[in-house]
Amino acid sequence: MSLTLERRVGMGGVLKSEHGFSLTELMIVVAIIGILATIAIPNFLRYQARAKQTEAKNNLVAIHTAEIAYFAEHNSYIDDFNAIGFAVSGSSQRYYYELGKASAGTLPPGCSTSTLDSVSSTGFVAVAIGNIDSDATCDVWTIDQDKVLKNVINDVSS
Repeated sequence: MSLTLERRVGMGGVLKSEHGFSLTELMIVVAIIGILATIAIPNFLRYQARAKQTEAKNNLVAIHTAEIAYFAEHNSYIDDFNAIGFAVSGSSQRYYYELGKASAGTLPPGCSTSTLDSVSSTGFVAVAIGNIDSDATCDVWTIDQDKVLKNVINDVSS
């Protein structure tokens, strides 16, 4: 870009210098900013959605830890969030949690309950269901007694 310098004679015969950018230069800058935004915004939204998935991962790990502690005392697992001391807190919960017959949180619109969760005396599978980007696909995560965390249905990639 070049800086345009013009000299004009103002009132009283005094020379004035005017500095500025031409319309073409400004249009090129606006076009470059538009191209950069086109590339950056989708990536930002994808990273933001992945960050929201962290809620499910952290809460499922908390459920796992609580179940392991319960198992150490009672030699079996249980499908009761109150008994293991797990509760959904905060006003912006994005996920619904299931553990056998127990559930916590609010099921997001467009999502259905899972058949993946189970509890027995020797093992459990806890499930988190959420819709983090308000589309038709629901995000589904599971964790088991061996702390195997799986993203069964990924709402971010679809």
